[in-house]
Amino acid sequence: MTVTILLATRNGARFLPRQLESYGEQTLADWRVLASDDGSDDATPAILERFRRDNPGRVRLVQGPRTGAADNFLSLIRQAPEADHTAFSDQDDLWLPGKIARAAALLSDPPADRPALYASRVTICDAGLRPAGLSPAPTRPPGFRNALVQNILYGHSIVLNRAATALLRQAAGRGPRVVMHDWWAYQIVTGAGGRIVFDDESHVLYRQHGGNQIGAGPDVTGRLTRLRARRQAGWMTATLAALTQAADLLSPDHRALLDRIAQARAGGRAAFAAACLREGLYRQGPGGRLAPALAALAGRL
Repeated sequence: MTVTILLATRNGARFLPRQLESYGEQTLADWRVLASDDGSDDATPAILERFRRDNPGRVRLVQGPRTGAADNFLSLIRQAPEADHTAFSDQDDLWLPGKIARAAALLSDPPADRPALYASRVTICDAGLRPAGLSPAPTRPPGFRNALVQNILYGHSIVLNRAATALLRQAAGRGPRVVMHDWWAYQIVTGAGGRIVFDDESHVLYRQHGGNQIGAGPDVTGRLTRLRARRQAGWMTATLAALTQAADLLSPDHRALLDRIAQARAGGRAAFAAACLREGLYRQGPGGRLAPALAALAGRL
């Protein structure tokens, strides 16, 4: 059972060594690392090089595109080698020893040719890894109609089966500009008819230290707080553009849904809000199906 870990780094020297150590502590030991540094000017490259030397034949280092974390992960996905499973990793968290094994076990159900994505709850911690609580679990089943309007996945918990890796590699090859790589992965996998395996157990310590790309909040919307303040109205525009680039990879029903949503949004706020209700778009947590329609009516979607 082989696992490729896709690690994106930038100026992560403060916490990166402990995350790298946690790979070696995994109970499923047949892992390889593809690490992409996105222009660090601290000790991160030296730490990665030392890790490569200490693990001969298991670590490959590449240069990132230097256009942000999401692009760095998409670059990694395009270069991901063949493996039974592919895991996303941030630079500042800590994986518990059974993380990869747990994901692999839950992804083992056939059919193997259907894309499947594992994600889990995570333990939110302070900078010293002192636990503050668990991230929330979904209140409704994951699906494309949820993924269009909300991300519920923590990228550092994601593990893909071989079919999902191939799907995302193909979609990433279109050169999309995405809001967040984990949200985009949720959209592509569900849009193509793949399955989401959501684990109610936590196997990741999610370190909060003030420099996180996206922070963790008290509910499923909390991790988007920083982006919401800057560009909430642009999320749907970016989402529709990225998904349109990969429309041929979606199931016929989801491709048709994408077209209807895009047309309704072009027709103005009222038309878009009505389409959100009619098409059954929904959020986790309070609001459910009503929340996307209200956000569309207010020009926030």
